[in-house]
Amino acid sequence: MTQLHETAYPRLKADPSVQDLIEIYTLTPDEIAFIDKTVKRPIARSAAFIYLKLFQRLGYFLHIRDVPSVIRQHIVAQTGYRPARSDELRQFDRTTARTTLITALRRYLNVRPLDDQGRAWLRHVAETAADSRHVVADIINVMLEELVHHRYELPGFSTLDRLGIQAREKIHDVHFASIADQLDAKVKALIDSLFKVKSGESSSTWNLLKREPKKPTNKETRSYLQHIRRLQLLVDQLPIPDIPVPKLKQYRYIARSLDATEMAELKPQKRYALAVIYIRSQFAQTLDDAADLFVRMLQNLDNQARNKLGEYQQEHLQRTDRLIGQLKEMLLAYRIDGTDHQRVEAIGGSLIAEVDDLVAICDEHMAYAGRNHLPFLIQPYKMVRAQLLNCIEIVNPQSSSEDDTLIRMMKALQALRGTRHEIVPLSLVGLNAEEDFLWLPSAWRKLVISERADSQVIAINRRYFELAVLYAIRDELKSGDLFIQHGERYDDYREQLVDDDTLNRELAQYGEVTGVETDSRAFTESLKAAFLETAEAVDAAFPDNAYAEIVDGRLILKKPPASEPPPGIRAIDQLITEHMENISIVDVLIDTERWLQLHKLFRPLMGTESRIEELRPRVISTLFCYGCNLGPTQTARSIRGMSRKQIAWLNIKYVTEEVLEKAIVKVINAYNKFELPGYWGSGKHASADGTKWNLYEQNLISEHHIRYGGYGGIGYYHVSDKFIALFSHFISCGTYEGTHILDGLMTNTSDIRPDTIHGDTQAQSYTVFALSHLLGIKLMPRIRGIKDLVFHRPDSNKKFTHIDRLFSDDINWQMIETHLPDMLRVAVSIKLGKISASAILRRLGTYSRKNKLYFAFKELGKVIRTMFLLKYVGDVELRRLIHAETNKSEQFNGFEKKLFFGGEGVIAENLRHEQRKIIKYNHLVANLVILHNVVGMSRVLKQLQAEGAVINQEVLAGLAPYRLEHINRFGDYVLDFRRKAEALDEGFRILDVESGTPTE
Repeated sequence: MTQLHETAYPRLKADPSVQDLIEIYTLTPDEIAFIDKTVKRPIARSAAFIYLKLFQRLGYFLHIRDVPSVIRQHIVAQTGYRPARSDELRQFDRTTARTTLITALRRYLNVRPLDDQGRAWLRHVAETAADSRHVVADIINVMLEELVHHRYELPGFSTLDRLGIQAREKIHDVHFASIADQLDAKVKALIDSLFKVKSGESSSTWNLLKREPKKPTNKETRSYLQHIRRLQLLVDQLPIPDIPVPKLKQYRYIARSLDATEMAELKPQKRYALAVIYIRSQFAQTLDDAADLFVRMLQNLDNQARNKLGEYQQEHLQRTDRLIGQLKEMLLAYRIDGTDHQRVEAIGGSLIAEVDDLVAICDEHMAYAGRNHLPFLIQPYKMVRAQLLNCIEIVNPQSSSEDDTLIRMMKALQALRGTRHEIVPLSLVGLNAEEDFLWLPSAWRKLVISERADSQVIAINRRYFELAVLYAIRDELKSGDLFIQHGERYDDYREQLVDDDTLNRELAQYGEVTGVETDSRAFTESLKAAFLETAEAVDAAFPDNAYAEIVDGRLILKKPPASEPPPGIRAIDQLITEHMENISIVDVLIDTERWLQLHKLFRPLMGTESRIEELRPRVISTLFCYGCNLGPTQTARSIRGMSRKQIAWLNIKYVTEEVLEKAIVKVINAYNKFELPGYWGSGKHASADGTKWNLYEQNLISEHHIRYGGYGGIGYYHVSDKFIALFSHFISCGTYEGTHILDGLMTNTSDIRPDTIHGDTQAQSYTVFALSHLLGIKLMPRIRGIKDLVFHRPDSNKKFTHIDRLFSDDINWQMIETHLPDMLRVAVSIKLGKISASAILRRLGTYSRKNKLYFAFKELGKVIRTMFLLKYVGDVELRRLIHAETNKSEQFNGFEKKLFFGGEGVIAENLRHEQRKIIKYNHLVANLVILHNVVGMSRVLKQLQAEGAVINQEVLAGLAPYRLEHINRFGDYVLDFRRKAEALDEGFRILDVESGTPTE
């Protein structure tokens, strides 16, 4: 049975405060008049007042025996009559007069009890809720909301719980039957065979279906592509489930958590349905994996070719010196005094070799000049050609526009697959010399076009042609000009955008929430006016700007002097360190889990009630295991009474990324109620930054990091100006970090609601600036190399007195105005949760020659970024703010790394969903330690203040919660629940109200 406290079902506080009594249980004159008119007997009047106020608080009529005496006495004391005795009120509770009185109160309150018709309606509400929710508590909360909205008296909690369970099971049965009924006996037998171990094999086919790609070597790629083909044969026999996305996602989690034996034990309908859902979802993921393998193989080719070019250029430096020397001799010969004939003779005499030989040397040098690595692609391409072509054949990209040029090029690739000739006539591949090569970049064109006749192309270099097409496919998959049908990350993003009716319906509210003009003409006019106003203001103040100057047309920003810390801050900080209670990391987790009751968030993925008797110790052990990276084996050795299987089992059967995110939000909300974080920030700013996490090489996300070295992935975090991390994500080292900078704010459900985001240099792209503006988010990244950035002129006719030399290109305002409706469609779709900001930025962040939306976003981004750059130049305090906020992200990265002390800091998991969970575990543990530190710091500061230390707002603002000196992270750990810990006091104050409060 669902627990009452897990839902929003109203209940009374056992010990309400005086303020609660006054605000909630004070009678109004109208209420007193109504009771005086309706009820005559004193005991009945007292009961009526209690029933009335309790219903207003709870939404249902409570028996007087269940009302805390302090509430009962407060209400009765207001009636002016002799207080009725408790036994008299309890006796009234058992009379028929109570029924009559409650009927009158229902009329007064305009509510109705739940009759048979109401139960049928509520059952429908529960089933509708169950279609998108899996946990009974969430279904109950929907029923509560609808009951209140339709003026129904709330039924008993057990009634709601029973309806919720019945609704969930009915929806499960409906969905499972809808899939299983489409399967014939042959397919069912095939699915059943997946759960059996065949003779001579060590694992069932079901477990093999969960395979993920390892390091993309040629052998692994070949093997994984064969796995995809086998999966495709299976998928072709399965129906497409017509199930709501949230439910589909939950079923996928369930199927993933079950091994072959557990699947075989399920009821047939459930078994077949879960198998179909998981197989199809795995196939979609493997299609994305094939695309990722394709991209990674081309990247490896690129890296090898560039390395070979570097080696070649190093080896031929001497020849380059000879050519430069030859050029010098020729120039000196040309400068002699004499006739043209004498100069020609002097030049001829200066030659160090025959002219033809020198021309050949120059041709060879020019082939590799300008970092042209393309000729070096041929040799490594031979080794992976078959696998690259196999990837294309499997994913079968489709065009998202009417331009099908690359589709025809892919057909040409297939026609050339069995050919080994170096030079191929166009007639063999059916291409048109005039039309089919317009897409080729000039660097490729020189290599691809091999033979000409009468200025017409008649033959191509096969290998260079294949490479040019493969590189174009890669780029268009990234930009969204090509998509993969049935894929997930490479699907057609246009299908996820809202339709015209939804857009028109939501546009007014979108504009109100974001402050963005939704009329195209008004949008461009107001934006242009704001742009001009900003530029003119910066221009007028530029002569007095001591921290910026333009030298030889280049902008130079001077670093402002560092802010001095408040006096006495270091001494206070040291005193805090000395006074903080020494504590084990496990005890920190025990304290914070007790405060927040986090174990109640951890439920079986199957949706049933937990059968673990002592869930709390298991949850704390699991958080410690994965959040600190000890792993199940080492955790079992370190914590007595826990086995490796117990810890690993809970992680598999109870924990998803969503569960960890809910726990993270709960920590953030508790943290935000304390006084101390309010001195560190308003909560309106957040900074985003990534840090490298070490991984083993045998997985697809692991890449070699150029800056940090070694293999790993990037943990990407959004850290509030209050120092606590709001959002975390795990991406590969090759992923552009700026793609994910907006996701954290769009998916944020915590009480800390930033509207300004700061990032590192990867947040400088035009499309990120444009999309953030349309989403109502202020993007203020740290700027490096500003002298190399382009400032776009707001108006081609506008000249500025002091900063005119900064501007170069003009803005195409007409393009922005024309395509604003399409850009708004994207923004509204993100706001409604139809598509993520990163899914859009992943496409728009890559150059597209076909997508007009790409050019429109880029043009808008030029405006928004230039406006920000102007403010960045003109406002030194803004630069200080950005520097301070981005430093908080870097401090958090260092802090959480210290908490990830097990396993030598290497994430040992090779499964991507487990890697992402470990990042969330560590994020949660870091936030729990931060919360614990703030509680401890608050108490220490109050003690220091009582002892005479000067504690003021300036001192508090200079502190930070990233403290580990008092925490024992190493050694033998004991889950000691007998240890006393003070209750969480979210209203605890350090400074008196008169002393000043943090500015929100």
